[in-house]
Amino acid sequence: MKSNTGELYFKSYLMREKIIGILEKNSVPLFFLLLSLMGFYFSGLSTTFVTNQVITRFIRNGVLVLALIIPIKAGMGLNFAITLGALCTHAGIIIALNHSLEGVSGVLLILGSSILLALIAGYLIGLALNRARGKEMITSIIIGFLGNSIFQIIFMAGFGTVIPIKNKGIALSRGVGVRDMVDLSDFRKLLPGELTPEFMGVDIPIPMIIIVVSLGSLIHYILSTPFGLKVKAVGESYKNSKLLGIDSDMVRIKAVIISTVFAAIGQFIYLQNIGIANVYSAQSNADIFSSAAILAGGATMKNSSVKNAFLGIFLFHTLFIVSPQAGQNIFNNPALGEYFRSFIAYGTIAFAIVMNLRKSVDSA
Repeated sequence: MKSNTGELYFKSYLMREKIIGILEKNSVPLFFLLLSLMGFYFSGLSTTFVTNQVITRFIRNGVLVLALIIPIKAGMGLNFAITLGALCTHAGIIIALNHSLEGVSGVLLILGSSILLALIAGYLIGLALNRARGKEMITSIIIGFLGNSIFQIIFMAGFGTVIPIKNKGIALSRGVGVRDMVDLSDFRKLLPGELTPEFMGVDIPIPMIIIVVSLGSLIHYILSTPFGLKVKAVGESYKNSKLLGIDSDMVRIKAVIISTVFAAIGQFIYLQNIGIANVYSAQSNADIFSSAAILAGGATMKNSSVKNAFLGIFLFHTLFIVSPQAGQNIFNNPALGEYFRSFIAYGTIAFAIVMNLRKSVDSA
């Protein structure tokens, strides 16, 4: 009897420790799941509306979130410089519109030029981050601000003076600089509408979902290649990976290049889905919202996966959708409800960073 009692106690102890370990490992996603459920309850929004909005945001933001995975795996933390990848797409859009290209030819020029610019920008960002090892995140924030300033100088002052404007429809009235808003309706619906079936009031854009999931599968595949193994080795220990003969600096540069290219593709998907581009500010929250999403999905500063990215998009954007209405209903103040959006975005990053630091201290 004593033996059986001891065995049962030991099994229950192991089960309890396993459950506690799972809860601690997934504490951030569970926290945001709880907040999302509470926000949904107080918002009073319908399930159909929220589901449609979440699917739309999954398509718009999915690839931008995926762009963060490989730099994290390489030990570089959150790459806030993905805004430069987004700006490469803005440049590609302006180039295509300046030559009055529409439809498939316009899309090919946008993607081709933006990816080429992203390759160059990613290489330069990688060089800069290698010189700021250990401080990559703050450095990438500054790089994002710098890149935005350079972009504005080129397209606010360069177009019409140094670069000739062929399409007057995108020019400012003074003849110098590109307009703040440009129409992308020609690129908005290149895929046939019948491929977006409706199920119980929910629109399911199958082609775009396939594109986002395929790019997520590509990231997963990259991490399983010899290059991906090098990325993981560099992320675990920069010094040890060099002792193993790995060119750690070049691996980090390639990681940033891939991140920047994915950000460029993701920004085009985002703008194409909206149908209009704010040339100078559409990229402004790409880094913050993407970082908040992947952290809400359970990613840490040193480890992330496609699962974290996709889960985080659903959790973060569900909360992002319901929080304004929930805040308005709780406090009876529409303005306060809108402030909840910014609070959720920055609060997610702060909370996840604190939890990550706590885990690292506990493990040490």
